[in-house]
Amino acid sequence: MAEPQDLSPVYAIADRYIEEAAALNPIAATSWGVPGHDDRMPDLSPDGEAEVDELHDRTLAALRDAPEQSDRDRIAKAFMSERLELAREMFDAGEHLRSTRTLGSPLGSVRSAFDLMRYESDDDWATAARRMQAVPEAVEGWCTTQRRGAELGIVAAKRQVATVAQQAAVWSGTDGAGSRPFFHALVDRYEAIDGHSPGVLADLRAGADVASAAFADASRFLLDEYAAHATEQDAVGRERYQREARRFLGMTIDPIETYEWGWQELARIEARAAEVCDAISPGATWAEAVEILEADPAYVIEGVDDFQAWNQDLIDRTIAELDGTHFDIAPPIRRCEAMIAPPGGAAAMYYTGPSEDLSRPGRTWYPTLGKTRFPLWREVSICYHEGVPGHHLQIAQTKLLADELSRYQRAAGFVSGHGEGWALYAERLMGELGYLDDPAYELGMLAASAMRAVRVIVDIGMHLELTIPESSDYLPGATWRAENALPFVIERSRFPADFMASEVDRYLGLPGQAISYKVGERVWLECRADAQARHGADFDLKAWHARALDLGGLGLAALRDELSRV
Repeated sequence: MAEPQDLSPVYAIADRYIEEAAALNPIAATSWGVPGHDDRMPDLSPDGEAEVDELHDRTLAALRDAPEQSDRDRIAKAFMSERLELAREMFDAGEHLRSTRTLGSPLGSVRSAFDLMRYESDDDWATAARRMQAVPEAVEGWCTTQRRGAELGIVAAKRQVATVAQQAAVWSGTDGAGSRPFFHALVDRYEAIDGHSPGVLADLRAGADVASAAFADASRFLLDEYAAHATEQDAVGRERYQREARRFLGMTIDPIETYEWGWQELARIEARAAEVCDAISPGATWAEAVEILEADPAYVIEGVDDFQAWNQDLIDRTIAELDGTHFDIAPPIRRCEAMIAPPGGAAAMYYTGPSEDLSRPGRTWYPTLGKTRFPLWREVSICYHEGVPGHHLQIAQTKLLADELSRYQRAAGFVSGHGEGWALYAERLMGELGYLDDPAYELGMLAASAMRAVRVIVDIGMHLELTIPESSDYLPGATWRAENALPFVIERSRFPADFMASEVDRYLGLPGQAISYKVGERVWLECRADAQARHGADFDLKAWHARALDLGGLGLAALRDELSRV
């Protein structure tokens, strides 16, 4: 890594911002892999949120005065400025005052911070114990912020309140299901280690007690106090939706055009799926083809441990086969761990990136939702999405580019449209490369793509309260609501009902995020097609991928602009 005195003014500002932001938000520091903050929690009170906004304001002022000494400076400055300006806009709109949502809530981040910590020594466990002790103050600060929002009439929807309250109850062990509280289950892991320290164990138990109690208190706060102020209205309306969509996309869209395009994409995907189903069994419908695959032992894994091992093997084999052929994967990032996600969170599989020094590897996380039987037809492309060539290749690689990308780009540069768009593009790419030639696995990729097209339709449809086209065979002319969206997404995505119920709650709580996958893929494909048209026979796909990924995270508008120069 370049020494601070060697950094350009823009990169020095980025470096300083990461240090200051990590100190203000130790959860972010853990996620970024910035050391020295893992025993702390952020101040999630209104004062703490205002302090973060002040950092953004101060950093933007410094960026405006910073000279651009290179093309890399230009890209880094524009990207960081756009992200921080939008963060300030979100703060001014009071979004932090209604951050009760199924996915991406600060309350959920307090819990998930423990997933990314090291647990290799007594010192690591002692660090976790101190962070557990800090949980109550962080949770209380967040509750105070939500309370302030209620006083100002800036509130979340009742649907989100009920879901987050249930999450907190699961993590605290007060949901009535008899499950082990998350923090006590974590302590159990330490207690099972031979030669563990009695003193550290005592601190962990005390920390688990207060952390669990804090989440139980949060659940009661949401149900007994905050719910009375929450709104029945799930839709956020066009103005707020456009702002949220810019946060996740890094570009401004025409939501109506995008909504109509979502319908077109779904029709295209379903037409191809019909051909694939016929290849699985002549004349088979989608439902019949899935029934055949899920009854075939060759496409099923029994047991959580065996499924985790299968996932790990697929990741390892894919890295070995793609390295040197379609991508050049550096040795430090050839490790990606397949994990099983703790219960209580959202239902979708997800990825967490490595630390700055790569001592913590990238990881995929699979929520089992209590399942012990895993049909594989849909899991292969999801593994490519979360692992390689998807998120892991894209995100982990940026950690190696200290001489080219600013620290902000490397640590905090993920934009959902860019990242999820690449990962969805990666699924399709694996089909192009022959890895989904088995009709079962192509059907899985098509199911994932159909679900993402469905997301575009219902996310925009519900939040803008659009009407279903008269040409549709599903409730033509009806206005989109959560109640009619759920049957539609279950039928047209072909994903399990419990998963899609969680997904609809997610869309309603995080407007604009769900469309980022398909819209991002659209932009990546358009950029590739543009490069192919400009370079003709000289187009080199491997080199284009390398150049595109070396740009680091960008908003989609900037990605399109930068790739038009390649």
